[in-house]
Amino acid sequence: MTDPVVPTTSGAVRGQVTPAGVARFRGIPYAAAPDGDLRFSEPVPAPPWEDVRDTQRPGPTAPQRRHDVPGIDLSPISGAGWRPGPEYLTVDVWTPQLGAAGLPVLVFVHGGAFLGGTGSAAVYDGTAFARAGAVLVTVQYRLGIDGFLPVDGGATNLGLRDQLAALRWIQENITAFGGDPGNVTLFGAASGAVSVACLLGSPLSPGLFHRAIVQSGHPDMVRDGVQARRLAKVVADELKAEPTAEAFRKVSTEQLLDAQDAVLRPGGAPDLRDALGYDRGYGLSPFLPVVGDDVLPQHPGKAIRAGAGADVDLIAGSCSEEMRLFLVPSGALEAVTDDQAIASLAVSHPDPAGILHAYGLGTDRTAGEVLVEALTDLVFRDGVRDLAANHTGRTYRYEFEWGSPLLEGRLGACHGLELPFVFDALGALSGPRSLLGEHAPRELARDLNSAWHRFAATGAPGWAEYTDDESLYHAY
Repeated sequence: MTDPVVPTTSGAVRGQVTPAGVARFRGIPYAAAPDGDLRFSEPVPAPPWEDVRDTQRPGPTAPQRRHDVPGIDLSPISGAGWRPGPEYLTVDVWTPQLGAAGLPVLVFVHGGAFLGGTGSAAVYDGTAFARAGAVLVTVQYRLGIDGFLPVDGGATNLGLRDQLAALRWIQENITAFGGDPGNVTLFGAASGAVSVACLLGSPLSPGLFHRAIVQSGHPDMVRDGVQARRLAKVVADELKAEPTAEAFRKVSTEQLLDAQDAVLRPGGAPDLRDALGYDRGYGLSPFLPVVGDDVLPQHPGKAIRAGAGADVDLIAGSCSEEMRLFLVPSGALEAVTDDQAIASLAVSHPDPAGILHAYGLGTDRTAGEVLVEALTDLVFRDGVRDLAANHTGRTYRYEFEWGSPLLEGRLGACHGLELPFVFDALGALSGPRSLLGEHAPRELARDLNSAWHRFAATGAPGWAEYTDDESLYHAY
């Protein structure tokens, strides 16, 4: 079968027809390599090429260090690690056999705490979406110091600017892949969902996407300039350099990753609490989008309450036991004491004892179970509920409740577990350390994938619009 060739604004690309009968293109540059003088600078269009560019294999990924979770193989979701190479601002595209036109487009922003991950991880296979009659695009963007640390003389919120550049590329190019640039659904999970929520509230995004799905994230996971500059100073001290773009451009990628690892170690990051006493990253990542530039001139949650994104249909949801992924594999769930639970929350919340006692600390419940429930709400569910309530356009809400059998079922409906179901890619996770175990419900995967596709095509996923928690769609 002839390999498909498609024109883009930078040059023609050659993909391949997969055994499933869909056309796949991997590692198509949407922007120039963020290298040399372009490090810590806004993305610019990819330079043109003359010959047909081969896009049959995954391209490089954003620089990152892999941080494994004990007892669990998360590589199908997070990727296998850093694939070095300067040209990593790319998209992967799946489409039905070329020749179709006007298909709904879904654009996925991967998660990874703004520190890792890749759009080419095995779970983010667009085959099911393409076979249903949609175009699926996954996006790579700058991470960590490169993407979310503002330094003097450099552009801010570079990871978000990359995502905006990818969306502009899609507007200019997706017709050639059979997609409708007037019907784009932007969706993301975890930090990818935070990104989508931020772009929903950004004045730079109107017209670039028309529907949005926010999976386990919300617009409250942002920082103001005070905490961001504090973090930049600590990183610069670690590098023995000034916190400027000029100085950081002289530092190797490996040195930046070493400095990043240093601030991730216990006690390595500065106090990142805001004026109200909250660390909006809750210790999951020091690197977050920053309010106060042209991308986010005001807090995105405030912008959404004021009507930003009102013309964008929205699905927002989370998993019912998100924080089990972070506390069960390490053994913290069983080991943490009452005092340790309070101390661990104190670095992120102004009233840790009050919150945890409200969730049952000091009763017959264990401190670990109380901490999991409280953090699931504080970090995920509360923000998702607020986003759904404050969005002034058409809104739907879900909660994913199917529990993983791994680690004797103690993981429950943990963070990230909905992803193989959304992509109907259960086969990407297999083996004794797989989140899914051996008997994941295929019907649930078909239902969720169909709901996401239906929403992209029509603006309605197949359940009632959100008015209150009684209209919550329960996926299990």
